[in-house]
Amino acid sequence: MPYNAAFRCFAGCPGRYPLTQPLYRCPTCNGLLDVVHDLDALRTRSADTWKRLFEERFRRGPWPLGSGVWGKREWVAPGLPDDAIVSTDEGGTSLLRADRHGRALGLDELWIKQCGTSHTGSFKDLGMTVLVSVVNQAIRQGLRVRAVACASTGDTSAALAAYGAAAGLPVAVLLPRGKVSTAQLVQPIAAGALVLALDTDFDGCMTIVQRLAEDGVVYLANSMNPLRIEGQKTVAIEIAQQLGWSVPDWVVLPSGNLGNAYALYAGFRMLKDLGLTARMPRLAVAQAERADPLYRAWTAGQRDVAPVVAGETVATAIRIGNPVSAPRAIKALDEMDGVVEAATEAEICDAAARADRTGLYTCPHTAVALAALEKLERRGIVRRGDRVVVVSTASALKFTEFKVKYHERALPDVESTWANPPVHVAPDYHRVLDTLERHAAAMT
Repeated sequence: MPYNAAFRCFAGCPGRYPLTQPLYRCPTCNGLLDVVHDLDALRTRSADTWKRLFEERFRRGPWPLGSGVWGKREWVAPGLPDDAIVSTDEGGTSLLRADRHGRALGLDELWIKQCGTSHTGSFKDLGMTVLVSVVNQAIRQGLRVRAVACASTGDTSAALAAYGAAAGLPVAVLLPRGKVSTAQLVQPIAAGALVLALDTDFDGCMTIVQRLAEDGVVYLANSMNPLRIEGQKTVAIEIAQQLGWSVPDWVVLPSGNLGNAYALYAGFRMLKDLGLTARMPRLAVAQAERADPLYRAWTAGQRDVAPVVAGETVATAIRIGNPVSAPRAIKALDEMDGVVEAATEAEICDAAARADRTGLYTCPHTAVALAALEKLERRGIVRRGDRVVVVSTASALKFTEFKVKYHERALPDVESTWANPPVHVAPDYHRVLDTLERHAAAMT
């Protein structure tokens, strides 16, 4: 029986649509779309057979099966020919056991899923390889657009530009001017994308790129497009695989546009539905307090997430006030017995610095998750004996300015509790020795 997948309405309207159709909303209700797989066909292989197949491919095997995404191709985009696939060997990232930091937080078992070690330095590669590969096939089948385009706070634009360049496709990215780190800005520039810096925020950029897509000018590459979620759900599958085909008690995830919350749910749900695992973990979605529409709705017991005007935050990649995947995130929280927590700027900054002191070198968005985890542990929601996985979404090397300002105590409204600025010492042996001894005494 052949494996297959199609677009379906997230709310359940009738109709199935091919993945290569440039469709971003349900034609009937204008709601979000989902990718649905033929689970009966997938069940013709046993759970143990799937486990063996995924183990045989993981980080090895003929191209493109060594990719963390395409090694699960039957569960992602079945039927896509090899010559359409655009891959940078994404995924297969480390699941790092963070014992020292876990003990500091009062936990016996803390793991960090290091998605930032992917090709462009963020988890966005996982979704973009699927989207660009499907677009590549659609263009071969006659799709005509002027560019593949996205609105972005940095990481999405970097991933789209890299994969578009690898495929030879034109790319346009819309960025909020002055609100993206230098390292993130230079990535799409270097890859040859058309970079449009708009005097607005992410939500303003998103409004424009959605209209361009609706008019057929561009193909939309934001996570409203469920193809992105199909790649990102492999994070859940990898976590289970790396834990010996078991799932943790908790997964803690920083989120802005909220597609990654649903992606984790989709991955863990497939694992359970196909018998590879017996249950799903609980989900904690972490938001920056200055961009927390999901947190506000969830704590108020509301099912609809009202937009907010996102404020300035060091967690720039999740500075989103009107998340398009909010309905998806609500479903994920419902199905995974989830919670939502928010972190202040000071909590985010100190959580990053505290984690760095244990060798993690954490981006500000991962720090949002770590700060939220600390609050959940203090309230007794996450317990000492729980196995916890925090999803690290990006490389901290993209956020050098943030790190420098923290240690220079130059971040507004942040005391920099863990600041560690350079110590200027004269080039004299005895003064250097004296400084070393005073530092050692302070550490004991």
